[in-house]
Amino acid sequence: MTMNCKFPAKNNNSIFFKTLFSLAFPIILQNLMQTFVNMLDTIMVGRLGGIEIASVGLGNQVYFMLSMVIFGITSGGSIFISQFWGQGNIKGIRHVTGIMLFGSAAFSLLFFVGAFFFPEFLLGLFSKDREVILKGISYLKIVAFSYPVTAVSIAFQMAFRSTEHVYLPMFCTGVSLVLNVILNALLIFGCSFSFTGITVTVPSLGVAGAALATLICRCVELVIVLFVSYTKKYEVWGKLRDFLSFNRSFALKVIKTSLPVLISETVWGLGITFQNGIFARCGTDAIAAFNITNTISQLTWVFFIGMGNASAIILGKKIGAGDICGAKWYVNRFIWFMPLTGALIGLFLIPLSHLLPFLFNVEANVLEMARQMIYVLVAVYPLRAFNMLLIVGICRSGGDTFFGMAIDNGFMWIVSIPLAVTAAFVLKLPPYAVMIFLESEQLLKAGAGLPRVLSGKWLHVLTK
Repeated sequence: MTMNCKFPAKNNNSIFFKTLFSLAFPIILQNLMQTFVNMLDTIMVGRLGGIEIASVGLGNQVYFMLSMVIFGITSGGSIFISQFWGQGNIKGIRHVTGIMLFGSAAFSLLFFVGAFFFPEFLLGLFSKDREVILKGISYLKIVAFSYPVTAVSIAFQMAFRSTEHVYLPMFCTGVSLVLNVILNALLIFGCSFSFTGITVTVPSLGVAGAALATLICRCVELVIVLFVSYTKKYEVWGKLRDFLSFNRSFALKVIKTSLPVLISETVWGLGITFQNGIFARCGTDAIAAFNITNTISQLTWVFFIGMGNASAIILGKKIGAGDICGAKWYVNRFIWFMPLTGALIGLFLIPLSHLLPFLFNVEANVLEMARQMIYVLVAVYPLRAFNMLLIVGICRSGGDTFFGMAIDNGFMWIVSIPLAVTAAFVLKLPPYAVMIFLESEQLLKAGAGLPRVLSGKWLHVLTK
């Protein structure tokens, strides 16, 4: 699509920052709190030892795969919701939300069956350490019950975000954070307390306690999402028939656009899971260090998740409203803003890497491995930030989902994973060197994506 656009004057850049941060800040804060929830799980379980960290980390790979599927379904649907929101088409928003809810719930039930009935098989795909697998089973069989609850909650929260109701998801995560801290302390380590002369003893459940705390928090989160959004009459809400009355041609159109996103997130998630498998087979110390690295990096990465999601909402709404020049104006600013902030924020990982001994009760060699991996991330953060914008913000908001799928997964599976396998098992290189090869995809994705963005071929109006 070609169009000569007269962009706003430079002094109107304040519009860019005001619009971006008004949406991004609640999303960033929500993701930061969610990261703290995950981090506290890892830290508290980490007080039990490296085996426990590894077992919970591997157990969470099953949820990670489910989250990628759900994120794929809801991100694909959010493309349409954002554009319908720009048009003011509430009926279309509810139809897409119904498709998101049905798809997310169906996949969550499949993952529940696998995690509850076949946990040993699933964990055995990542590790051969029998002790890690046994502890992981006790975690997985409990946390599996949270999958359907989480699926419905995420579907609604993504719909709310796309209609610019970004504060309710943030509030829910805040409640979950506080509750998770309390429940983790009670259930992982156990405690005794007296009340009106009666002594109550909560047994130490270890990793099973962490799973139970997660399940309770997810249930509370869903109740808040449903209650608040219903009482405040958010546009997403309607009668049951509003969610189910879409016709076949509309459903196929949504699926056609969303399917590449679903495939992309699922295959990408498999790639991340495969990466965990590489480090797991390098040894328990290596996978523990990798899990610690990811936990720490998420503290800064939430900024870019928020920016990517906010940019998708902004661009989708502009496209849906027919303001193509406005969409391009925002893109021109996103493509320099994200890498620049990637370089600046990545530097915060360096001081964080020196706090590891105070956060994790693991061997010194594990901490050193994690510190080396963090330095690798610092170097690639600008590229990672641009690619987050490219895939989640630009390609998906413009319906260019097939191209996004191709570059997001092609370079990972064709280049970086084979290189990492060679580095780990043929060349026997240390974990940080393996990670360098895994991150090689970032440069390739950015190199392929920038010309696509500048050409304008990413932009499609889907809601005509």
